[in-house]
Amino acid sequence: MDRLDAMRVLLAVVDAGSISAGSRKLNAPLPSVSRKVADLERHLGASLIVRTSRNLQLTDAGREYVDAARRIISDIEEAERRVSGEYQTPRGLLTITMPVEYGNRHVLPIALGFMEKYPEVSLNLLSSDRSVHLLSEQVDIAIRLGDLADSSLYAVKAGEFRLLTCASPAYLEQHGVPKHPRDLPKHDGIIFNSRTFFWTFDMDGQRVEVLPRTRLEVNTAANCVAAALSGAGIARLFDYQIQEHLASGQLVPVLEEYEGASRPIHMVYSRQGPLALKVRSFIDWALPRLRESSGNSFPIGDQVSPSSR
Repeated sequence: MDRLDAMRVLLAVVDAGSISAGSRKLNAPLPSVSRKVADLERHLGASLIVRTSRNLQLTDAGREYVDAARRIISDIEEAERRVSGEYQTPRGLLTITMPVEYGNRHVLPIALGFMEKYPEVSLNLLSSDRSVHLLSEQVDIAIRLGDLADSSLYAVKAGEFRLLTCASPAYLEQHGVPKHPRDLPKHDGIIFNSRTFFWTFDMDGQRVEVLPRTRLEVNTAANCVAAALSGAGIARLFDYQIQEHLASGQLVPVLEEYEGASRPIHMVYSRQGPLALKVRSFIDWALPRLRESSGNSFPIGDQVSPSSR
């Protein structure tokens, strides 16, 4: 039995939450994954996981073994990075996770430029709107929108974004410009994602929830933008989704004085020992470009700060 392989399989199963999910994550046959876990338990003479109909739970021995396995795999990967020269020159595979819409618009062009500058680095770009666990999913850098949860990860601020209420000039000419959030129920609205029941505004320190008449409901930002451009109604979108349309005057912001505060954009990464040059190089390359693309300017010096602050 290859114990290192068995450890990796066990960690994948535990992180995925079930043997079947682990097999999908590993792209391996379910019987093979189940057998490797069973062989490992037989080798150790201890039960590591308790299988249920919905998920799995670690036994006390399993928790202890999983913690040890993570340390062992991490040490091996660290040794491989050192030997391969990742600390002498930027090289190797760099995995980055990013929100779908923001990533496509802002991160992808920057990443392609980075590849040209550093030909020995290969990129794996993962577009996902869920919060990816960097260590368990072997991700080097995450681009995250909004406030960060407390963690042991490091973060550097890469910009800010805002939620804006907007409409086309043609719509506003025909229906008038809302002067106050309470004017919105008199207007046609384009509702993006029905889970958002109200639009929230700040008025003298108080949160006010209102909603325009729902004439159109969509489930993608692209459709919301297209409908707003066509004059179908008032929409609410993040500024990075409509930058070019605001600049061209195709969309006009309204009720700006009632919008909430800007929210941060961060580059987040884990740091255990020296930081691989491929990670440091991407941060140094992407940071000023992301800040420029979001129209923000911050001091570049403070690049390493734990996000648990």
